[in-house]
Amino acid sequence: MYAIVDIAGQQFKVERGKKVYVHRLKANEGADVEFDKVLLIDNDGKITVGSPTVDGAKVAATVVSHLRGDKVLVFKKKRRKSYQKMNGHRQDFTQLLIQGVLGKGETVKEKLEVKKAEPKVKAKVEAVVAEITEAKKAPAKKAAAKKAPAKKAAAKKVTKKKED
Repeated sequence: MYAIVDIAGQQFKVERGKKVYVHRLKANEGADVEFDKVLLIDNDGKITVGSPTVDGAKVAATVVSHLRGDKVLVFKKKRRKSYQKMNGHRQDFTQLLIQGVLGKGETVKEKLEVKKAEPKVKAKVEAVVAEITEAKKAPAKKAAAKKAPAKKAAAKKVTKKKED
């Protein structure tokens, strides 16, 4: 089961248990959020298309973390005019873990109780949050560069030439 949902002005295809990166939302880490602009729902081949949205449908998600994207450099130049300008930008993102797609009148708790076949979603959220907090605390260690034994190989070549 998946849905197409409008989150912060962009459309995303979401499924239960998947992670989505959206533009920064005003919600705290660990908070549950719901999105009601569901444009399409596919329930095992039965497709429901909204006009413009599906009535009563919602997508429930949990905010995992807030982070920043890669830096994008913007360089402007006009040749022979002594004009050049460099600018950079990093977009703020929110990482969401999708809890489920809810139909009309359903709540997240009811949906989770019905689908006990997938109990790992909450554990997955906690594991991802723990992993991110550990990564923030401990800086990444750089691996030591291996030195190539170039001198030994060169010495062997020299000795072989002298013997010939």
